[in-house]
Amino acid sequence: MLDTELRRKLAWLIAIRAIVSTVLLGSATLIAMTAPGSFPFDPLFFLIGLTYALTIFYAATLRFADRARWLVDVQLAGDALVVSAFIYVTGGVTSYFSLLYVLPIVAGSTVQFRRGGLLVAALSTSLYVGVVLMQYAGTVPLWRTGLPTVLPAGLVALYTVAFNMFSFVAVALLSGSLAEELRSTGARLVQASSEIADLQALNQHIINSLPSGLVTTDPQQRILTFNRAAEQITGVTWPSAIGQAVADVLQLPPSLRVVLDADLSARATRHEFNYRTGDGRGDIELGMTATHLETPGGRAGFLFTFQDVTTIKKAERDSAMQERLAAVGEMAAGIAHEIRNPLASMSGSIQILRQELPLTAEQEQLMDIVLRESDRLNNTIRSFLAYARPQRFAIARFDVRRALTDAAQLLRNSPDVNDRHVIDVDVPPHELWYDADEGQIKQIVWNLATNGIRAMADGGRLRLVGSEDESSGVVIKVQDEGIGMAHEELEGLFQPFHGGFAKGSGLGLAIVHRIVTDYKGKIEVSSQRGAGTTVSVRLPPQRIVATT
Repeated sequence: MLDTELRRKLAWLIAIRAIVSTVLLGSATLIAMTAPGSFPFDPLFFLIGLTYALTIFYAATLRFADRARWLVDVQLAGDALVVSAFIYVTGGVTSYFSLLYVLPIVAGSTVQFRRGGLLVAALSTSLYVGVVLMQYAGTVPLWRTGLPTVLPAGLVALYTVAFNMFSFVAVALLSGSLAEELRSTGARLVQASSEIADLQALNQHIINSLPSGLVTTDPQQRILTFNRAAEQITGVTWPSAIGQAVADVLQLPPSLRVVLDADLSARATRHEFNYRTGDGRGDIELGMTATHLETPGGRAGFLFTFQDVTTIKKAERDSAMQERLAAVGEMAAGIAHEIRNPLASMSGSIQILRQELPLTAEQEQLMDIVLRESDRLNNTIRSFLAYARPQRFAIARFDVRRALTDAAQLLRNSPDVNDRHVIDVDVPPHELWYDADEGQIKQIVWNLATNGIRAMADGGRLRLVGSEDESSGVVIKVQDEGIGMAHEELEGLFQPFHGGFAKGSGLGLAIVHRIVTDYKGKIEVSSQRGAGTTVSVRLPPQRIVATT
């Protein structure tokens, strides 16, 4: 960079030298035409021509100046020599052009700062004193022209030389100081610019590293900045977002648009709403905070920060469901004591009365209904207790394929399955070992499979799939072609008594959820109305079982 700056200064010096030479040439020509004999024009034209020649030479060697610094010294020394020659031919000590020495001195300060200016000033002083001494010694006579040939008195000459020497040194010091200050100011400016650029880069890195989406707008709610997290969350790229209305890009609900149009209060406002992403990921839930963008000059627009809270909201819903399930579990003991025991007594009493009393056909039918409903209620309570108070695990290593094939065999012989149903089992050819309570795993498969059959009242294909996943252990998948479910129906799918079928206790899926949770596993459900349902149970590779 310093070499580039030196070449730039030398280029300016060459250009100024050419301009000064042209001005002098034009002035000399004008004087020659209007006042012949006033100046020694032949040597003057020679010096101007020499200056042009040197200028061409300097321009040709400019690209080498950064490697051969002596070329810079040659230029400055050449200027001092040319000015000395010009002073000589215009009268020496009596010349009116002695101040031309200022030009190479200033040039030296500009190119090489204070040191260069003082060196050129010293050289100019030496040359000027030499010219005056040679004049008074008579070794070099003045040029024979119309100029005065009588030299001034020695004291006058001494005063003139001293004044010019003082002027040269003063100009060198002043121009050198100004050049040094300019260099120092330039260095500080470069450093400040670099620091500002670093701060801007750091600020941009910080903004782009934020895990939350960050959007700023002008007072008209047009987007000014759009960080990387905002792109990832919304699926909208920042070039396409800049300049757009924030309400359109972020799909703000009408209630929030009204608040923005009415001007926000001093406090930030929090909103949550659904957002349809621009990259095909579907709908997500956004949690967004909007506030004014405050600057020293006042409010400059709006600031929006937002996060994808879909996972958090799902976790909150799961937690709420777990709390509700825990509350149901606490009620299980009371329900067992308050209902099951009296129910057994009633059922036993009815059976005794049915055997001992002479009954009509209608009375026998009524008693059969009572006994049948008592058994159904007893089964419901038994399932409820199995859910609320699961039995102690009997952990053993077994082949998961057996649980799937056994469930398929039982289903094929179930009264709920007819000729329009097809039950397929898709398992790997090798053993699918897993450490768990085999009875509980079979209960998971059975409950999911029976739900799938009930969803296909008019027939269809039921697939029981078992596979091994290095990241999630064992995967059990039950897929049906039944009536399916809408998105909003999936929210409470595993809640107790949420069954959607007339037959069943409504606790099957709740029990499945409880068992899978105890094994630290995950349940994933994908369904669409009229297109069937797929339930995937992922059991982790670590065999850590909660025995609560």
